[in-house]
Amino acid sequence: MGLTEIRKVCEVSLETPAEEQPKLHNRWHPDIPFADTIKNGETVKIECIDWTGGQIGNNDSADDMKNVDLTRIHYLSGPFEIETAEPGDVLLVEIMDVQPMEKQPWGFSGLYSNYNNGGGFLDEIYPTAAKAIWDFEGIYCTSRHIPHVKFPGLIHPGILGCAPSAEVLATWNKREGELIAANKLDRIVAQPPNPQNVHAGTSDAALKEKVGKEGARTIPGRPEHGGNCDIKNLSRGSKVYLPVHVKGAKFSVGDLHFSQGDGEISFCGAIEMAGVVTINFKVMKNGIADLGMKSPLYLPGPVEPHYGPGRYLTFEGFSVDEHGKQHYMDVTVAYRQTTLRVIEYLRRFGYSDYQVYLLLSCAPVQGHVAGIVDIPNACTTLGLPMDIFDFDISPTGPAKKLEMGSCAFETGVTEGKVTQGGKNSEISWGGGLTYKTKEESK
Repeated sequence: MGLTEIRKVCEVSLETPAEEQPKLHNRWHPDIPFADTIKNGETVKIECIDWTGGQIGNNDSADDMKNVDLTRIHYLSGPFEIETAEPGDVLLVEIMDVQPMEKQPWGFSGLYSNYNNGGGFLDEIYPTAAKAIWDFEGIYCTSRHIPHVKFPGLIHPGILGCAPSAEVLATWNKREGELIAANKLDRIVAQPPNPQNVHAGTSDAALKEKVGKEGARTIPGRPEHGGNCDIKNLSRGSKVYLPVHVKGAKFSVGDLHFSQGDGEISFCGAIEMAGVVTINFKVMKNGIADLGMKSPLYLPGPVEPHYGPGRYLTFEGFSVDEHGKQHYMDVTVAYRQTTLRVIEYLRRFGYSDYQVYLLLSCAPVQGHVAGIVDIPNACTTLGLPMDIFDFDISPTGPAKKLEMGSCAFETGVTEGKVTQGGKNSEISWGGGLTYKTKEESK
C-alpha cells in the first residue's frame, strides 16, 4: 500500500496579524474551540508562527525587541481534538519533523530592557535591549551579529500541551495568585489572567471575554500539562507523554526554536522562528493512572549535535553570587555564576558580553547540575562546544582578540550597559534558602 500525503491541519500566514488567524490562541482555557480534528494514530503537519506573532523583524535594530508587547505572545496553533481522548488518558506525541518556513529562512534571539518580568536570569547585569538575527543554511545557522560561529540546529517546539480542565485551571490561578500576593521581590514573579490582547480563536465575544478573565498565560510550563518547557531535546524522533484533562485533549503547539542551549538563559534566548512541525498522535487509555503520572514524560530522539571527546570546554559555578554572598544549595545562583564565567572567558577574544549572553542562550551548550549534596554550595556546569567557533578557544594562554562587530541594539545605543547587578542578585529568587547574617535577620 502506497504512502498517503500527510494532512496539514493548520496553515498560518506570515502577513496576517496573529490575532486575526482563527486557528491560533494565546491563553490556556478549556472552552477555546477546536481548530481541527485529528484521528487517533494519525500523522499531521501543523504550521506555527514565531512566539511574538511576527513582532520582530530581520534588521539591525533592537527597537522591536525593546518594544515587544508581552500581552501578544505565544500564539499557539490549535487546540486540536484528538479522537477518542478522554480525561485520564495520556496523549503520546511523537515529533516526526520540525522545519523553518520556506518563505522565512531566518530566526532571531534577543534580550529585553525594562521588562520587570525578565529578560533572562542575568537581566539585572545586562539591562539593554539587544538582538541577533540568525540565517539558516540547511541544518546550520550563522549570524551577522555574532561572527565566527556556526552550528547545527536541534530544531524543536518550545510549547507542547493539552488544555487544562476547569478544575486544573482554577488550581493554576489560585496557586500563582498566592505567589503573586506573597511576593516581596522587586520584580513580577508570575502573570495572572489578563484580558488585554486575548486571542481565543473565536469571534464569540462572550467566550473571548471569559477566556480573558480566566485563561492562564502561556509563559510558564506547569506540572499538570507541560506547556512552555523549552526543552531543547524534544526534537525529531522524540516522544512526549502528555496528561489529558478534557475530552478530545485540546492539544496545542508553538514557540518553535531552531536551536537552544540548556536553560535558554535569556527570556528570548533560543533562535525563535516560524515553521512547521510534523506530529503523530496516539491515545493511551487510562494512561495517567497506569503510568502514575503527575507531570509529562519524554523520550529524546536520536538527532542531536555531537562533538568529540574533549571538545566541550566546561565551566563550573557555585552558590556564591557575584557580590560574594553565600547561598544555601541554590542551583539558580550557581548556574548564573557558571554563565558569567563563560561570558568572562569569551570576552577575552573580542566578543561583547551581550554577544556571548545571546550565544549561550541558543548555541548547543550543555548545562548540568553537578553536585547538590555538599552544603552549602550546589555546583553546576556549562559545556561550551569548542568547534562551533572558527578559531581556537582552548585554554592555552593569552587570547588573541578578533574583530567581532556588534549585536543589534536599540536606536541611539552602540554598546550594551553592564551593571554589578541589583539586590535580586543578592537574594535567592531561584527557590532555594538564603543564608542571612544575624544583622540581616533582625
